[in-house]
Amino acid sequence: MRIERDCIGEMFVPDNVLYGIHSLRAKHNFPITDEKVDHAVIQSYLQIKKAAAEANELAGTLDKQKSTLIMSACNQLLFSNDYSAFIVPAIQGGAGTSTNMNVNEVVAQLAMRLGTQSGNEPVEIKPNDDVNQSQSTNDTYPTAGKMAMLKRLSPLLTSVSKLVDSLTDKADEYKSAIKVGRTQLQDAVPTTFGRTFNAYASMFKRDILRLKHAQKVLSQVNLGGTAIGTGINATDDYQDTIIPILNKYSHLNLHQAADLVDGTQNSDAFTTISGAMKSLAADLSKFSNDLRLLSSGPQAGLNELELPKKAAGSSIMPGKVNPVIPEVVNQVAFEAIGNDVTVTMAAEAGQLELNAFEPIMFKSILTSEMHLTRAIDTLVDNCVSDIKVNVEYCRNEVEHSSIAATVLSPLLGYEKTTALIKEALATKQSVKEIVKQKQLLPDTLVDNLFTPEVLTNVSKVKDERTAAGSTLN
Repeated sequence: MRIERDCIGEMFVPDNVLYGIHSLRAKHNFPITDEKVDHAVIQSYLQIKKAAAEANELAGTLDKQKSTLIMSACNQLLFSNDYSAFIVPAIQGGAGTSTNMNVNEVVAQLAMRLGTQSGNEPVEIKPNDDVNQSQSTNDTYPTAGKMAMLKRLSPLLTSVSKLVDSLTDKADEYKSAIKVGRTQLQDAVPTTFGRTFNAYASMFKRDILRLKHAQKVLSQVNLGGTAIGTGINATDDYQDTIIPILNKYSHLNLHQAADLVDGTQNSDAFTTISGAMKSLAADLSKFSNDLRLLSSGPQAGLNELELPKKAAGSSIMPGKVNPVIPEVVNQVAFEAIGNDVTVTMAAEAGQLELNAFEPIMFKSILTSEMHLTRAIDTLVDNCVSDIKVNVEYCRNEVEHSSIAATVLSPLLGYEKTTALIKEALATKQSVKEIVKQKQLLPDTLVDNLFTPEVLTNVSKVKDERTAAGSTLN
């Protein structure tokens, strides 16, 4: 055991661990969840520490030997993919200080061990004075969080784009498949599944635009601002070089915020990304609801779509198959929307020069990004790509739908068309048959009016309508 000290007192720390007193205090103080700080945040933090060591060496405030050892320690931790030394819980007080100190302690301890392994004289590397030089939790923690979010955002954008492509393919495949439209769950004028799938694709394209806007917002970081954004204890040389060096190691296109105080105290960047994901989640849930409704039955439901069969649906009813993929997407959407409420409340609760509630924002946003990405991937791979439209069934429903008589209104008027619809429903005939029986319009015009192309407004019969209208008048 070794004894470590901080401003509160002393603690015994096992000799074989890399973390120190600050990390242990956090573990004891925050027994809220077994979930540790997200690995994407730790990875980003290590890249920050590595970049800071190089920037401080270039500024002449950190000697080359310490800089080299710190950078080597960061490299080893980054490449080993071993996060066992990072023991701080994801939900924590202190505005992320415990996370920052956990990283500082681990890097410092490993750097000293690497120094002795090389056969040189032991070099003392201090978590605060050396690893954390020119930095504060105030600027490194939000920067690490934004970097982690940007890394998770890239695969999310890829997944949404894949969904758009899949829906576009379905729109092309079923561009002529006619169906009964519905508003308020009641029959409306006919449309096509081509238009339906295209509309879904358009909706998700807007989600991509919102996510890309959030991507630009997140790229503005306050690194270099140190405590509350004033830049205290950071040299001008460090402030000028830290972002370019960090971009070199992270492969992110980060930019230093124009107003570092604003970048430190305000959290609207996090509500921007969370809000974009809330919109995406709402759209995914609406889409999933539609899939479940359109595929309902099959005997006693709408039965217009056939979703891929992925799991037995009942332990008691033989042959029952449930829409399990849309169902899981619904649940992820509910979670993401709930996470957005958490982010909104945490952002609003920030006071004066710093928001103390970034830890819960980071946990919520990073979870939403990861779960939404996985949900969309399974939605595309296990559902959308293999959806089948029951084309003949849908066409038959249109042919027997009285609402299709809407095409007669310009010629016969709203009241007469309404009477025809009521008669068709009462006599179990189609409106088309009744119009022909009563010779209200020429048969050729009636046949033309009730073609799929005219019913869905793909093509018009203006000339014949005009002629028929003048005859009726």
